[in-house]
Amino acid sequence: MSVSASSLAIVYHSPYGHTQKVAEWIAQGALTSLQRVVVMNVESVDWDYLDVADAIVFGCPTYMGSLSAAMKLFMEQSSKRWLARTWQGKLAAGFTNGGGLSGDKLAVLQQINLFAMQHGMLWTGLPIMPTGRSVTDLNRMSSFLGLMTQSDNAPVDVTPPKGDLETAFYFGEHIAQTIVRIK
Repeated sequence: MSVSASSLAIVYHSPYGHTQKVAEWIAQGALTSLQRVVVMNVESVDWDYLDVADAIVFGCPTYMGSLSAAMKLFMEQSSKRWLARTWQGKLAAGFTNGGGLSGDKLAVLQQINLFAMQHGMLWTGLPIMPTGRSVTDLNRMSSFLGLMTQSDNAPVDVTPPKGDLETAFYFGEHIAQTIVRIK
């Protein structure tokens, strides 16, 4: 498989749909600058596409201050690519969603970051200053390592809130613009 235009892969795990929703908003933002963005669940990964994409964004819910088991399994399944340095030099980014305002989301982003660093990837964070703490504000979680969003214990059609989704859109735009600058 060959991808000539700038391309992005977003790999996520989302057992209840909230993290998938965030992944889709990141994709929408990325499509403002890119022609090709593929969003895939870790349970049905297109490894060939991941190998040729210019960037990979990894995301999962925060469970008990850690990655979800399915994301960890995906990471372990990438070991042949780690050994071959297949993803070395690709842009990487991470995001997480959880029910609590903190819930130790930073620990999840650090785990994703370390995974990307072990693959020799180039990390991009979220370079937007927090605009406040209400559900309509951008980067209300004050995260810079990656994107953090919060979902109440509510159906996916009403959460994450507007500001978190708009931050996800911005994150996608930022990643796409970074790909274009690098290429």
